Amino acid sequence: MRAVLQAALADLADVPAQSRWARSGDLRLHVLDYGGDGVPLVVLPGITSPAVTMDFVARELTDLVRPIVVDVRGRGLSDSGKSYTLDDYADDTVAVLDGLGLDRPLLLGHSMGARIAAVVAARGVPLRGTVLVDPPMSGPGRGPYPTTLEAFLGQLEQARRGTDADEVARSWPRWPRREQELRARWLSSCDAEAIAATHAGFESEDFFATWPHVPAPTVLVHGGDSPVVTAEGAAEAAATNPAARLEEVPGAGHMVFWDEPGVALDRLRGLLSALRD
Repeated sequence: MRAVLQAALADLADVPAQSRWARSGDLRLHVLDYGGDGVPLVVLPGITSPAVTMDFVARELTDLVRPIVVDVRGRGLSDSGKSYTLDDYADDTVAVLDGLGLDRPLLLGHSMGARIAAVVAARGVPLRGTVLVDPPMSGPGRGPYPTTLEAFLGQLEQARRGTDADEVARSWPRWPRREQELRARWLSSCDAEAIAATHAGFESEDFFATWPHVPAPTVLVHGGDSPVVTAEGAAEAAATNPAARLEEVPGAGHMVFWDEPGVALDRLRGLLSALRD
């Protein structure tokens, strides 16, 4: 059961973006379009991050690009799907690009979204470039994803019974207060099946099967203290895609923008300034 709370919907009144829709087969996909005449930047969030939870990132980029943040299938206001593979997510992303008429956009993905962006780029979809932030590097023969499915589903259960920012802070103590509040109100919009299937994909679908085929220009951003992209993982990424640029955000864990928003956003602005031209 998914639930979008009235208090969550009211959050959209404070977001400087327009709700727009695209179709991917039978699915209706919701996006937040921040408008403007800049180069489109399509933002693909993580496994339990509806589009609105990346508002604090998008609104800091509107002078550089036109951010368009996607509610990935099974999250936020987008429909749930019958399956949740990387190819499903990539098909949805292409449907958004086509449905909104976006010409050679940039792609920015965090965590799950970074994996999706990699698959889209590797398909040869016309893009100006990609920024992949802390993509899960778990997979067959690589060990488990650091956060267990039980932990994700436990947080989802808290949200469904009713949670608040104080309870969210126990799991994510470093986050800005507003982001803790948004997670408390929006997490219940996530489909448990989508979370479970995606988590399984973190361990059955190998990022490194796609990464060497992601064309330049591409940048892999990772947290200096991330358990998802370790030093060994970053070194393998550098070796297997020599044309890529790697950027470390010191002190950040996996939730790079939430953990170190000032430094991470400053780095992202510099990257996007170079990629958009």
